[in-house]
Amino acid sequence: MATVREFNLLSALPRCVRDVGARRASKDESRRLALQFGREYFDGTREQGYGGYRYDGRWVAIARRAIEHWQLKPGDRVLDIGCAKGFFVKDLRDVLSGLDAIGIDISDYALENAHPDAKPYLFKASCDDLPFADRSFAAVFAINTIHNLERDGCKRALREIERVCPGGGFVQVDAYRTETERELFLEWMLTAKTFDTPAGWMELFNAAGYTGQHGWTILELDDGVIQDKQVISPR
Repeated sequence: MATVREFNLLSALPRCVRDVGARRASKDESRRLALQFGREYFDGTREQGYGGYRYDGRWVAIARRAIEHWQLKPGDRVLDIGCAKGFFVKDLRDVLSGLDAIGIDISDYALENAHPDAKPYLFKASCDDLPFADRSFAAVFAINTIHNLERDGCKRALREIERVCPGGGFVQVDAYRTETERELFLEWMLTAKTFDTPAGWMELFNAAGYTGQHGWTILELDDGVIQDKQVISPR
């Protein structure tokens, strides 16, 4: 059985306050638009997705944390799966000169509207069929991406990550620990097709032979509003 390690890579990201009531009013239409991963999802209203996905430097701290944790050095090649507009790729390259960071995404809109510093290093591809040779990378990041596939697709994606970077992957996925958290997730989510408890995800990781690291994105109710929390499960 694979041994998957927990790591809170996203601890420096700010919490996001979410108005679930506003999204509930148009949930079906918002989900339809979000699943196109086009302008509405990235730069439409908050009910449709990000509500405007713009560079604000928040990924710099995550890039530093990743570089330190994976002990990356100039010349290493790393991959960001689901890179969107390439903000993480840009900051990885800026923080460590000489790091060969690239990204992939399925969204034509995101790639066409990517940060100019990252755009030359971004490509269209899907996480369950990576166009790279075995052992191509020193680290692979798939942050809130693979859960947008059905369960079998998640398993294929995990196997692909393991193939191109054995033991060096990091996967962040939506999870819930209680029925209340599950209900909050169902109220809010637009694009995730697979979600589970941490234990359920661990079963999938093991079934796929994934030996990298992981983290959870969990929604919590705080003072009457939904916030997301980047956590690791209790040991």
